[in-house]
Amino acid sequence: MQDGVKSSCCGSKAATECVPSDPITRGLYDRDQTAGLPGEAMLASLGCGNPTALAELRPGEAVLDLGSGGGIDVLLSAKRVGPAGKAYGLDMTDEMLALARENQRKAGLVNVEFLKGEIENIPLPDDSVDVVISNCVINLSADKDRVLREAFRVLRPGGRLAVSDVVIRGEMPADIRRSLELWAGCVAGALEEHEYRAKLEQAGFEAISVEPARIYGVADARELLAHAGLDLDTFAPLVAGKFMSAFARARKPSAERERQIGTASTDE
Repeated sequence: MQDGVKSSCCGSKAATECVPSDPITRGLYDRDQTAGLPGEAMLASLGCGNPTALAELRPGEAVLDLGSGGGIDVLLSAKRVGPAGKAYGLDMTDEMLALARENQRKAGLVNVEFLKGEIENIPLPDDSVDVVISNCVINLSADKDRVLREAFRVLRPGGRLAVSDVVIRGEMPADIRRSLELWAGCVAGALEEHEYRAKLEQAGFEAISVEPARIYGVADARELLAHAGLDLDTFAPLVAGKFMSAFARARKPSAERERQIGTASTDE
């Protein structure tokens, strides 16, 4: 990930300064899901979706959250996979790792491990987890292809990718792409939805889907662009309806399927 860009839609703000109140980050978790979790984990939750609600986690599975921030999705995952499972969180900042570990302590969950590292170079061995999740972090990376290859590498055969991300529909104005503040805010670094599918396929995934979760309108666009130094009257209508929070799902082929793919490649 880019230096100085934290693993959240809040960009370079400190966790204590970030409140999930913009149109991308607010309203992602219900009270039943977060019951028993520290309030600090919620305050540091600055994603664009709720991947744990849609990842269909099962007891005993091992889960990895890319860009885990304050740890809320890791803690939710740990509760879902139960004592026989394991939830890993990966973040590159000492500040967020310290916060996440404190939130883990307060939550009293022992089947959790937070790792320091970059999502482009995951510090786990090949075929080591069943599910990879992420919440509005992959779009912040300057090398998304490498991130997806790394996710594919650490997944076991048949393993699943289930990530929330901001995705573009159609062309985005170049001025927005160039805005560093919007890059940190999840918009400028987002992939176009067909490009997202293509990159997942290139990484080796199959059973790929990119489903809209929340499509942002003119009012949302104005709110997001307000602090970017751009002409709201000009850019808000251009952005409206062209970016969305989406849920991307894919699967690593099973061992048998990988053998079939390898055989077909050799025959060609």
